[in-house]
Amino acid sequence: MEAFVQTDVDLPRVQVGSNPQHLVLGLFTDYWFDREEYLPSAALVALLTEFDNTEASARAAIARLARRNVLESTRKGRRTFYRLAATASHVLEQAQRRTVEFRARERTWDGSWTTVVFSVPDDQRDLRYTLRTRLRWLGYAPLYDSVWVSPHAAHDQTVELLQSVAVANATVLRSQVTFAVNRGDPLAAWDVAAIGAQYEEFIAEFGPLVDRVEHGTVGAAEALVARTSVKDSWRELVSVDPELPESLLPPGWPGRRAQRIFARIYDGLGPLAEARFRQILTKHEPELAPKARHRTTTSTPAEP
Repeated sequence: MEAFVQTDVDLPRVQVGSNPQHLVLGLFTDYWFDREEYLPSAALVALLTEFDNTEASARAAIARLARRNVLESTRKGRRTFYRLAATASHVLEQAQRRTVEFRARERTWDGSWTTVVFSVPDDQRDLRYTLRTRLRWLGYAPLYDSVWVSPHAAHDQTVELLQSVAVANATVLRSQVTFAVNRGDPLAAWDVAAIGAQYEEFIAEFGPLVDRVEHGTVGAAEALVARTSVKDSWRELVSVDPELPESLLPPGWPGRRAQRIFARIYDGLGPLAEARFRQILTKHEPELAPKARHRTTTSTPAEP
């Protein structure tokens, strides 16, 4: 699985729920990926209102993303159109791949841990926060304050992150534990019970939806919202679980069950959610609507 490192792209902080900036990026990623055509602002606003956002908050979110240079804009007469900036698209595509590939299969583990040791001065708190946030997304957790460990984190991605944030002092190690006691055990860097509880909550929330998806009782409007919701909740699990090796986990670990639920909903609702996306886009720019396409956990369709 490829991890991603957000470097110079000023993306909004990832949140679960109907944060409009986050929703805009999700809609582009799920239904308008790898496209050079600009989407009309009015269509984006209409799509965001499907998630109970007001038109005013939707317009404000789009404007903020443009100011961040995450969205590029163009005008046709009095109308404004937007598309993802290339740098943002690249980062979001990496995040998409990590999200849909997460726990889809058991990853082999040789018993070695990747360890990052760093030192950040007290007057660089913003740097420390950024570094810790991005290390956690790569699958690290703090064994000690400035000693972070991961069973699977990619060396190249780790080095890229350390260089991108310009940390002055850092070391990356790959080694096996020869002695550990109590909180010195690398597994203690994670609250395994809490992660397991999050998986169980995910299963309880979305498990009943699987039957409705497979029995065809979900409409297109609901599909668009539900598909986004399940992906957001799944991404939250991606951010807290570094795919700890199953050999280290309690019997009956719910991660794989939860992944199957995510995949069945995300893939199963794809055609309906795409249909709703096209319906809304048709009202504002009919010739663009046929170009919308959904992706699945296993494939990205070719351009029509």
